[in-house]
Order: sequence, then C-alpha cells, then structure tokens
Amino acid sequence: MSGTLNNIHNNVSFALSLHYEVMARLQEQAYTGSRINRASDDPSAAYRVLELNSQQRLLENYMDSISEAVSVLEISTSVLETMSSAISDTKAYLTQIISGTYDESGRRRLAEQTNDTLEHMVSLANTQHSNQYIFGGSNTSSAPYAVQRTNGKITSVTYQGSSQQRDIEVAPGVQSSAYHVGQDIFCSDNRTTPEFLGSTGAAPGSGTSSGRGDVWLTVTHDGSNYKLSIDDGTTEVTVPSSGDVSNMAVTNASGEVLYVDATNIDETGVEMVSVPGTYDVFNVLIGVRDLLENERGFSDAQLAEYRERLSDSLDEVKNLLTDKVTSVGSKIGFIDNLKDSLENIKFSTEDEATLLQEADIAQVAIDISRHQVLYEMSLSVAGKLMSMSLLDFIR
Repeated sequence: MSGTLNNIHNNVSFALSLHYEVMARLQEQAYTGSRINRASDDPSAAYRVLELNSQQRLLENYMDSISEAVSVLEISTSVLETMSSAISDTKAYLTQIISGTYDESGRRRLAEQTNDTLEHMVSLANTQHSNQYIFGGSNTSSAPYAVQRTNGKITSVTYQGSSQQRDIEVAPGVQSSAYHVGQDIFCSDNRTTPEFLGSTGAAPGSGTSSGRGDVWLTVTHDGSNYKLSIDDGTTEVTVPSSGDVSNMAVTNASGEVLYVDATNIDETGVEMVSVPGTYDVFNVLIGVRDLLENERGFSDAQLAEYRERLSDSLDEVKNLLTDKVTSVGSKIGFIDNLKDSLENIKFSTEDEATLLQEADIAQVAIDISRHQVLYEMSLSVAGKLMSMSLLDFIR
C-alpha cells in the first residue's frame, strides 16, 4: 500500500509541477512581452533570432560608415563649390582688367586679393574632418598640400598626400571612396602641346614636356650662343651653333622638362609657355597674381595677351571643379540610395526577429486561463486522491 501511495504522490507532484512550470512560463511571457526569454524556450527560433540580431548589428555598422562617408563627401562638395566661386570671381576681375576698368593701382590691389584667394585655396585643400585630411587620399594624418614661399608669398604648392584613394566599405562587398586624392580633384590631367606666347622664335619640341600650367621661358645670349632656362636663369641649357636643336630638353631644379624647338630662335626675352590641360587651382592663381604684379616688366601688349591666356586657364580650372562637384554629388546620391536599401533590409530583419520573439499577448492570456483551470482541477483531484482516513489505512 505504501508503494502505491508513493507512486500516487510522485505522479501527482510531477503533474502539478508541469502545470506550474507552464503557467510560470506563460506569466513570464505576459510580463516581458517576449515569447523567447532563454534559448531553451525555443532553441531553433532562438538561434534564428541570434542570426538576425547579428545581421542587424552588421547593417548598423554599414549605415554608420555610410553616414561618415556622406558627411565627408558633403564637406568636399562645399569646399569645391567655394573654390569654384573664387575662381569665377578671379576671372571676373581679370576680365575687367583686360577691358581697362582698373588702373595700375587697381591691378596691384587685385594682385593682393588674388594672393589672399590663393592662401584660402591652400587652406581649403587642407580641410580636415574629425582630425582627418579629406584630400590626402589614404594618407589622412598629414596635410596633403605644402607651400614654398618667397618674401612671404606662395610661389609653389606641392601635393604630398597619397596617390591612392581611401575606400570605405559601405555594404557587403561594396566600397566607396570618400577621402579623395587631391591631385585628382584640383589638377587637370589632359596635357596637350605647349603654346609659346612670345616673339623669341622658340617653338614646342617633339618631346612630351612635364612642366605644368604656365612656364616662363627665358632666352639669353652670351655673345656666342643662345641659352634657355625655365627657372629664371638658375638652370640653363646652351643652344649649340650647329646640329639638330629642334627638340632641346630644358629642365629646372625641380626636374621638370620643357622640350623646345630652338631652330628659329632669333631674339632674347622672357615669354610665357602655356601647357593646356595641366592647370590646377594653385598654379593658375599664382600666375594671375604674378602677372598682375608684372614684376617681369612686360609691355601692355604682352600683358594683354598673357591675361587672355590666363582667362582661358581659369575657365579650365573652373570646368574641372564643376565636373568634380557633379562627380561627388553623384557619389552622394549613390550612397544615399544604398543607405535606403540597407535601411529596408534592416527593417525586414527587425520585423522577422520581432515576429519570432514577440509573444501573442491575447493567446498567452487564453493559455494562462486554460492552464489555471487545469491546475485547479489537478489540485482538486490530487486532494481527493491524497485524502486517506484511518479506516482506509487499516483496510
């Protein structure tokens, strides 16, 4: 009899504990609103929720990268638009000079203004975002542009950043550049045949010159031979009195080369050599400033010709900046569309995880009521089974 009573007691206790566990789990779901509060509640669904949460965090990281890239690109656009506006203003001033609007003192003031614009351009090219230089390519830790000065004025601007752009992964397998190579942004790279704007008789040689922007060719004569220089006489090349002189390499201290056909040189002097397709926002402003100051003592006729050519150079740089603004704008549009796509994927991921994890409160309430009734019935039955009188024991 004792064995039978023990079995009844164990079975009743086990049944009641099952009902209690189910009710406790349902009450926990009602309290938390979550169907899965631990992995054991639904192992397969819990594993899927973990996958979805991991995917959601990955998408959030990509969206943060996209936000960072868009921020950098928007700053780049602002810089380029500011530069473009400054170039337009400089051309307007130069056009007024060509038309005779300004006298000599006015030209001096415009030269000072152009020098201020040049300083501003260098500062813009060295713009930082979050302590990173945005026009240095993959080298974002140091200023991409360095200047050389003479008597306090900028005489050359040199790019010292990286030639490799810095890419940011903005989606799985998708990379986009936000930190640009300054040389690709501010400098034209469509070299054509140099144009000699002078009366010395010098002409372009057949070689490919490496000089950029405006090069000043100085032709002198030592009594026996003509000498050529593109750095104001610091480095000179002698034109031989015999032999082929149709492709002479004239170099400067920086290693730049200008190929000159010296066959018809018959006059000394300094003349501008323009290299279309190689201007940048810095050398064109240096050229405008120097020409306005006219420290080389050019005649009015020469100045007029050179200013016309510099006006064309300003157009070249303006078109370059306009193209880059359009290019960066297109990239922003692409990244924004990509961000929208990632947001849609993220919302779908969140919805799936919610459907798997969120409890149906109405159904939980029904289940709690049902199990409450069953629990009470089980208690009632257990009470009758476990109630034994002395007479029952004696029998």
